[in-house]
Amino acid sequence: MSRVLSIATLYPNTHLPRFGTFVARQMEALAVRGDWSVTVINPIGVPPIPMGRYKPLAAAAASGEEGGVEVHRPRFNLIPGVGGAFNPALIVRAVMPMARRLHEAEPFDLVDAQFFYPDGPAAADIAKELGLPLSIKARGADIQHWGQKSYALAKMRAASKQAAGLLAVSEALKRDMAKLGMPEDKITVHYTGLDRELFRPRGKAESRRALVEEFGIVLRDEECLLATVGALIPRKGQDFVVDSLPLLPDTHLVLVGIGPDRAALAAQVQELGLEQRVHFLGSLDHGSLPTVLSAADAVVMPSSSEGLANAWVEALACGTPLIITDAGGAKELLTAPQAGRIVARDARAIAAGVQDLLEASYDQAEVANTVAQFSWDANAAALASYYAKLIV
Repeated sequence: MSRVLSIATLYPNTHLPRFGTFVARQMEALAVRGDWSVTVINPIGVPPIPMGRYKPLAAAAASGEEGGVEVHRPRFNLIPGVGGAFNPALIVRAVMPMARRLHEAEPFDLVDAQFFYPDGPAAADIAKELGLPLSIKARGADIQHWGQKSYALAKMRAASKQAAGLLAVSEALKRDMAKLGMPEDKITVHYTGLDRELFRPRGKAESRRALVEEFGIVLRDEECLLATVGALIPRKGQDFVVDSLPLLPDTHLVLVGIGPDRAALAAQVQELGLEQRVHFLGSLDHGSLPTVLSAADAVVMPSSSEGLANAWVEALACGTPLIITDAGGAKELLTAPQAGRIVARDARAIAAGVQDLLEASYDQAEVANTVAQFSWDANAAALASYYAKLIV
């Protein structure tokens, strides 16, 4: 059995159980195959004296076996707001002694990073110290956000040149990486996985009854339901969806996610007089999310940038078409009309896309079939094959 050491700042913990769940599912699916032993080091950044919102995060820095994966959570010193340039070095300082001990006890074959920054440069130093090949995965915001910062880009380019292989979640992201000066011949596209037992068409009527029971949201038969899924931040564009509602009578919106834009969005809803039609659901676990997705007539995500969003695939698997912008791998996923519409990032275009979808009235099974190729088994098989080539 081969052994991979994965450095992942994106990983769920007891305080943030939804944070990076797609990374955890990927590594768990790899571990269950039996040909790779998976160890994850999930460094958790907290200030030297954890206070306020950092106090429960510090308490979540606990290690153990989770889903067949050995997970270690050392703390590293975080300088809130201004520490971006220093985080890779601070992670290395916290992680390196642990990585050495684990490697000496049972040697690894590969070091892997699950996010390009700060994970990638940190993993590069660890791989060099241990004398192991390196792999780094890009997921979207790590390239589009950190790639615009000169101090981060320099470290990312150096790590990409050291790496034996690189992964991107879409062809579009692969092109973006190459434009930033990363070696294109090293980049393999690795699409996300999907829990097919959880994310499947459940029937709109049944799901809307569950909405009443779980969230108290009551819809009349003639009313439409839109959903957005993702952090409440400017890049995700929930404000454009709220602005589209005055153009869409008899339409409700549920927002799944938390983030710093919550107050501004609530004020926008109040200003437009939409308090009875907009519902903030906060962070949902994966057990509740399919109910929302299956109850919705469309999932609307007008992001300014993406890799290939897991929420896109999960919505389609539930039989719900998408209204999304031409961001990241959008055109790679929406290859049939029943999958949804790609629209401009403005309220009128969103409203027009929604009206077009409602008129088309696609069957849930027809929509779900557009992502029939996605599963965590397929994702893990592709990852295992890619890793094996790096350690030959």
